[in-house]
Amino acid sequence: MLDRQAKRQNYLLNALPEDVFERISSDLELIAMPLGQVLYESGGQLQYVYFPTTAILSMHYIMESGASAEIAGVGNEGVLGISLFMGGNTTPSRATVQTAGSGYRLKGRLMMEEFNRAGPMMRLLLRYTQALMTQMSQTAVCNRHHSVEQQLCRWLLLTLDRLPTNELTMTQELIAGMLGVRRESITETAVMLQRAGLISYRRGHITVIDRVGLETRSCECYDVVKKEFNRLLNSEGATKSISSNH
Repeated sequence: MLDRQAKRQNYLLNALPEDVFERISSDLELIAMPLGQVLYESGGQLQYVYFPTTAILSMHYIMESGASAEIAGVGNEGVLGISLFMGGNTTPSRATVQTAGSGYRLKGRLMMEEFNRAGPMMRLLLRYTQALMTQMSQTAVCNRHHSVEQQLCRWLLLTLDRLPTNELTMTQELIAGMLGVRRESITETAVMLQRAGLISYRRGHITVIDRVGLETRSCECYDVVKKEFNRLLNSEGATKSISSNH
């Protein structure tokens, strides 16, 4: 079992009062999260909730045609599996690992025991759920009304906020799947951003050179989501914001 500080790399766990954290700490299981791993399928019963530390998880909605788009991302600022404590037990989305890393999982039964105490864990998770709903709704608006360039800049910035470096390991095909657009559109946009000196791209790797430039080209959706996460999580005593690495 890793020490307490390692588990505290997840901001929700870090925001828990000491007595609550101590109750669940020994039941937090460290797991590897390899790229592409499916953590749950659409309609499946949720057995665990997941607290990423270095991994980034993606929630997708899969159409009957097989087409898909990301509806939300979850990194070290959050938890995967809100349907469990919201009373639904299942979800129509699929959850996969977008960026390989690690995290902790907790049995759903133990999460519900703590949630039903109606104490700090419940309040923190409900605040997080509100922030996640903001991300989902803003993603829907962004995909409908903003250009591919604005969407890509938003997605890159939100992903960067969850990483300790300015480099992403992600193919254009995977990004296109996240945004629900053609791969060619991502290729054209990435070339434009590279020519502008904002990013450097080589197959499967994107390095952000000018973060401020990306923020300038992004739409307001990025700022709305970031501010809502910071407002809600910081109000529960979290010591970091989701963009504190930058």
